[in-house]
Amino acid sequence: MQIWEKITRGQSLYGVTLTLVVTLACSSSTGTATRSDLDRIQLPHGFQIELYASDVPNARSMVQAPDGTVFVGTRTAGKVYAVIDSNQDFVADEVVTLATGLFMPNGVAIKDGSLYVAEVNRILRFDGVVDDPHTSVDPVVVNDSFPRDRHHGWKFIRFGPDGKLYVPVGAPCNICDPGLPYTAIHRMNADGSGLEMFVRGVRNSVGFDWHPGTGELWFTDNGRDMLGDDIPPDELNHAPAAGLHFGYPYCHGKSVMDPEFGEGKDCADYRPPAQELGPHVASLGMRFYTGTMFPEAYRDQIFIAEHGSWNRSIPIGYRITLVTLEDDRVVRYETFAEGWLGDRVWGRPVDVLVMPDGSMLVSDDYAGVIYRITYSE
Repeated sequence: MQIWEKITRGQSLYGVTLTLVVTLACSSSTGTATRSDLDRIQLPHGFQIELYASDVPNARSMVQAPDGTVFVGTRTAGKVYAVIDSNQDFVADEVVTLATGLFMPNGVAIKDGSLYVAEVNRILRFDGVVDDPHTSVDPVVVNDSFPRDRHHGWKFIRFGPDGKLYVPVGAPCNICDPGLPYTAIHRMNADGSGLEMFVRGVRNSVGFDWHPGTGELWFTDNGRDMLGDDIPPDELNHAPAAGLHFGYPYCHGKSVMDPEFGEGKDCADYRPPAQELGPHVASLGMRFYTGTMFPEAYRDQIFIAEHGSWNRSIPIGYRITLVTLEDDRVVRYETFAEGWLGDRVWGRPVDVLVMPDGSMLVSDDYAGVIYRITYSE
């Protein structure tokens, strides 16, 4: 393996230390995920999983540029990466660190050739890096009006079909009733103006997508802790319109009234989840499958990265699940890929991303890698 670094450091006007680090790695580099680890992953017949990129510490949310570069946010690392497959052999050749010293820059999105990055309290825009990830630029602050609470403060962001940037603000607690702007998904114009609440009663959403046919929002939500192993469930929610309330902190899942905040409330007054997911599975990134590589049965269906439980006596999650829809009705929720949890935890899926060729990337912040799942007859 050949590695070298080109480093330029400078202090931007906004206190962000920008560092450009280029790492060239051959395809045999595996980071902390070995071939024997990958062999543990169980997939449906015809599917395969390989390493797409190694040495991507704390890899979290992903977005792909038109030229194929994958931009990756982090939470604990404070960095944003560009993962480049320059020879288009579906194995990354470079991992470029675009910025360091950011405040939990989990979310990344692309609009009009610029990279948007979500810190806890603000949205930044990096101009020029989408066309040239090797450039070093100072970020532009798009909106800095969000709370600074670290608890559920990291953000997943995406631009919707309406051209607006959707930005969640999670609950600054396990269970509380903090009022707006918390526990809601907001949206705003690309320049940061026009910030408005879209839906509320959402404890902590770290993944959403829009149905490719209807253009309606679907999102995951993490349920509260400390009610036992089996309640409440995580949620997959469907928001066909603005202004809906999804129950938190009064009602969890379809019918679990909160023992602290549910008195005098009725779950029937809130929008129920489209699907109750596993309890404490930490459902994060989700995408509708819009490719053509996978069989027809997977088209326009939902893949969810379940990061895995931390407060359950028997851990669950650590997997990719599949939600099958008929129109807007969920007809099946099942495991698609598992094996990151066995005699030890060696990986934790965070986000999924459908590639132009129809394959699917999966980020893993525990192993610090990105996988590629393919299908062949």
